[in-house]
Amino acid sequence: MSVPFRSSAAGVFAAADLGATSGRVMLGRVGPGRLGLSEVHRFPNTPVLLPDGLRWDVLALFRGILDGLRVAGRSGEVASVGVDAWAVDYGLLDADGSLLGAPFHYRDRRTEGVAEGVLARVGAAELYRITGLQHLPFNTVFQLASAAGSVQLSTARTMLLMPDLMVHWLTGSVGAEETNASTTGLFDAREGVWAKTLLAGLGIEPGLLPPLRAPGDPAGELLPYVTESTGLPAGTPVTTVASHDTASAVVAVPATAPDFAYLSCGTWSLAGLELDSPVLTEESRAANFTNERGVDGTIRFLRNIMGLWILEECRRTWEGQGLPVGLDELLAEAARTEPFAALVDPDAPEFLAPGDMPERIRAYCRRTGQPAPGSPGAVVRCVLESLALAHRRTLRRAAGLAGREVARVHLVGGGARNALLCQWTADATGLPVVAGPVEATALGNVLVQARAAGLVGDLDSMRRLVARTQPLRHYEPRDDRAGRAAWDAAADRLEPSPRNP
Repeated sequence: MSVPFRSSAAGVFAAADLGATSGRVMLGRVGPGRLGLSEVHRFPNTPVLLPDGLRWDVLALFRGILDGLRVAGRSGEVASVGVDAWAVDYGLLDADGSLLGAPFHYRDRRTEGVAEGVLARVGAAELYRITGLQHLPFNTVFQLASAAGSVQLSTARTMLLMPDLMVHWLTGSVGAEETNASTTGLFDAREGVWAKTLLAGLGIEPGLLPPLRAPGDPAGELLPYVTESTGLPAGTPVTTVASHDTASAVVAVPATAPDFAYLSCGTWSLAGLELDSPVLTEESRAANFTNERGVDGTIRFLRNIMGLWILEECRRTWEGQGLPVGLDELLAEAARTEPFAALVDPDAPEFLAPGDMPERIRAYCRRTGQPAPGSPGAVVRCVLESLALAHRRTLRRAAGLAGREVARVHLVGGGARNALLCQWTADATGLPVVAGPVEATALGNVLVQARAAGLVGDLDSMRRLVARTQPLRHYEPRDDRAGRAAWDAAADRLEPSPRNP
């Protein structure tokens, strides 16, 4: 993390960044040739299992944002506020604008088997032709289908994705930011609007979906109760940012040349390319790539990979068993264990839900005729080598589908701290990896606010500023013929699961 600075020429922006396991409020300071970031408040994001399913505790999340803005308000400098969060999940509002129940968690099982019914009505090829969206069982379109006929959905008048819900509570305004809207399966990938013909075919009331906003648009001003609670001045604006956290992270990719691929690496690994237009071919659909909106009309052509969620669930299980779970110790042990002893497909469905992840990994290995990893270090090596191979497979496939040459990989997010994963990704892909910034999502949030305030220029200018000001680590692929052959052989063993339509 860079050292925060103070300057009369700098703008100060509060970024509320909600992740799957925690949220935080960050303060960013932007000035000529300067970009600083500091964390002012962090709070847990702990889902709640209720009799009807797994839900997000959105009231606790909003309280965390208010607490963070209260700390930020003590600086007396905040120029605006922006909110980003994860995709696909939503809250439903009634005619009075009140929330109808806690939003479901995307890992809830209620969508199991729902996609088949939707695809029977629309067809997988047609759905992809319109939305360009990767098939995931928890996409918003399938979540809404699972709620069909419920009292809650029939009562609802407005659907707000998670960051839009937080903005609504901050400002009273209603809108849908387009980078997150593009993840729903209800958005026209070519036209950049809600797909009204699709909505009609699925029986979804178009009025349920609010007007679209673009990153940089004003979202409103803080409501009086918010300013009273936080101490921020009346009239403090809320700026629409790239509210899908991956879209914000891609803004802060420190690329200085166009021939890059990116990995936004945390709970999920989002691996792909930035394009000018979507790739809606049958080959792209069969490979399960998504075309999501980015800043300035760009397309995030990528594929979701299960990511470091698997490792974190392993650590949670070991902690419950009283075993050491320090990441440095686990990585050191993993580095000493036998390479490529066992590999898994990170996207196998058994790794999606919370649970005893080490045992699920061992069961997968036994089922596929591999030795089951015993020690925590062997499990960690299995996870990280498998992720590096998934990165290789996905980025090579993306480049082929888009007709692009890739010269380097930018790995941003929490995974940039994991030196083994960064080095093994370089080795597996045969490409140099630039790791960092770790706080790419919050930086992207801040930069879009700063551009709306006139302090930075276009997307290239923002990225050059990140490259000049943020700590980065460089990993070169090891030029070892035997090592390259070992990664090639491992890649031949690890084929993608044939489960996606």
